[in-house]
Amino acid sequence: MVAEMLSQEEINALLGNMSIDETTPSDATIGLSLEEIDALGEIGNISMGTAATTLFTLLNHKVMITTPKVEVLSWEQFNDTLTDDLIAISVDYTEGFIGANLLILKEDDVKIIADLMMGGTGMYAEGPVTDLHLSAIAESMNQMIGSSSTSMAQLFNKKIDISPPQAIKVDTNLEEIFGPKGDIVKVAFRLQIEENIIDSELMQVLPIHFAKELIGGLLSQEQIKIEEDIDKNDTSRHTSSIAPIDNASKEEAYRPETLQQPLPEPTYEHYENMYEAPHKASPPKKDVDVQTPQFQTFDTRKKVYPKENMDLLMDVSLEVSVELGRTTRKIKEILEFGPGSIIELNRLVGEPVDILVNGKFIATGEVVVIDENFGIRITDIINPEDRI
Repeated sequence: MVAEMLSQEEINALLGNMSIDETTPSDATIGLSLEEIDALGEIGNISMGTAATTLFTLLNHKVMITTPKVEVLSWEQFNDTLTDDLIAISVDYTEGFIGANLLILKEDDVKIIADLMMGGTGMYAEGPVTDLHLSAIAESMNQMIGSSSTSMAQLFNKKIDISPPQAIKVDTNLEEIFGPKGDIVKVAFRLQIEENIIDSELMQVLPIHFAKELIGGLLSQEQIKIEEDIDKNDTSRHTSSIAPIDNASKEEAYRPETLQQPLPEPTYEHYENMYEAPHKASPPKKDVDVQTPQFQTFDTRKKVYPKENMDLLMDVSLEVSVELGRTTRKIKEILEFGPGSIIELNRLVGEPVDILVNGKFIATGEVVVIDENFGIRITDIINPEDRI
């Protein structure tokens, strides 16, 4: 039975149900080929993978930066996507590649990251973004892009350096930092911090000519690697481990009269030599002279300083200080210090204090009171030879 053919109306109806994305290329990819988009996504995966590890070290929370989405936009289209709740960090490439690089985050994410960097829990804080938040996010992005530039240096096989970061609000004129208007490439990453502290978007914005420079560098490195692999395979294919045969020996081996001659029969002396050769007594070895090694003595000897040299130092003033104790506090706790705050040290009551000369520890002692002044009674002193 012959199957019925579809009418033109039915074909049009089927085609009408297809999405535009399936039939026509997206305007976002204009300016970059699919191969170039894949290459830029690969660069983003490698660089942001290292950056996520660095951010994890800073925040002490697991960080994932995944799923790059590459778009090509005009400057006007890019400006239309910007909102007032965004913070931009400018970290430019200054060596290896020369170009502008913007990283854009939401204000809420910036405040959370700054709180985590200062030892907080990452709770959202009401209020505007302060200079402290901008400084913290600039430092974190500096560390992140610094580590990613190291990965890129290995990828592109050359040194890559970046400029000091600058964090600004997006309502500032970005052209002053990002350069003149033109098409740009936006690479959007999904930024996640464990315990659902942050699940947002991190945008990396590059001029299209700089993005093409990065893509060209990656593709050229891949081409070099392919050529090296081809050369390596060709070399191994043409290399033989069999030694060449001399032509004269080959002719002699295949001469008919040579092949017809019988091999000589082994004699008794032949077998006797085969047996005795391995068992012949070898000449006696000389006695080995074994001695105990003699090492130079490294005992501590008393240092003698000429009197005339010491006289030159007698009038030199040195700063003597006494260290009562030490402690470590987080930035958040230090900012809360005020009159009446009590700081607990790591020393117990009655424990000896350290005496330092020009910052060098030389002795321990106990605190005493002389009239109305504090004083120190030396109770123990280190080896005089180690003090100079």
